[in-house]
Amino acid sequence: MKTWFITGGTPGGFGVAYADVALQRGDNVVLTARRPQLLREWAKPHGDKVLVHPLDVTDTRQINEAVAAAEKRFGGIDVLVNNAGRGWYGSVEGMDDTNVRKTFELNFFAVVAVLRAVLPGMRARRSGWIINMSSVAGLTGAAGFGYYSAAKFAIEGITHVLREELAPLGIQVLAVEPGAFRTRAYAGFADEPVTESIEDYRPMLESVREFMVAQDGSQPGNPYEGVRAVVAAIEEDKPPRRLVLGSAGYDAVVEKLEGMLADIRAREVISRGADFPDAR
Repeated sequence: MKTWFITGGTPGGFGVAYADVALQRGDNVVLTARRPQLLREWAKPHGDKVLVHPLDVTDTRQINEAVAAAEKRFGGIDVLVNNAGRGWYGSVEGMDDTNVRKTFELNFFAVVAVLRAVLPGMRARRSGWIINMSSVAGLTGAAGFGYYSAAKFAIEGITHVLREELAPLGIQVLAVEPGAFRTRAYAGFADEPVTESIEDYRPMLESVREFMVAQDGSQPGNPYEGVRAVVAAIEEDKPPRRLVLGSAGYDAVVEKLEGMLADIRAREVISRGADFPDAR
């Protein structure tokens, strides 16, 4: 029996899907959320198998308190799911500095803070799984979500390095890149008008917003099937380093990476020519 520590427990999202699948397996769950009262009814049937704990992942004190509560209740954390996060639209040039920093605080620095709080216990036991919820945008980028994409690219980078650093300690790391899934991720965009300061970018951003609002509730991805795929992946004899979720996401990532590889290979002579002659 394992204990899962899951951030971003908003009802209708990936966090609750992870919690439900873990509970179906007979595991313990610590589900955290900024508004834990919204999870009260969900938690009741599960009794002592569930600890719902308040957590704003941008608050280091709250992170440490939540991790300590999880370890006290269940004795340790076996699986960490860094799921909390969201995006705000805006152009790279025109997005307000406050929103740029807020994007990175929530989607990158908060992940680092949770990792730093959970890893000491995992290192002491020489075992554990880290599941970092990235995004297809973290491999392909998304126009109108440049800083969200940049934060997810940063998650990809830190996940890669973390995997190498933790492997000798018995801790495994997986990056998960969902495409469009039927969660509540798009639900707030209808109430968030475009506030772009540079007129040239407004048509693009209005189009992005309209697409998100129109797709809300009809995204093709099933979060429960996505979570089951993640659980199956970490139980493989040779688990993957990353897992892209969703058909459209898979196609977009493969197209992007194949194009990138073709672009690099097309300039092999130029790349190799940058060395000193005696190093070629």
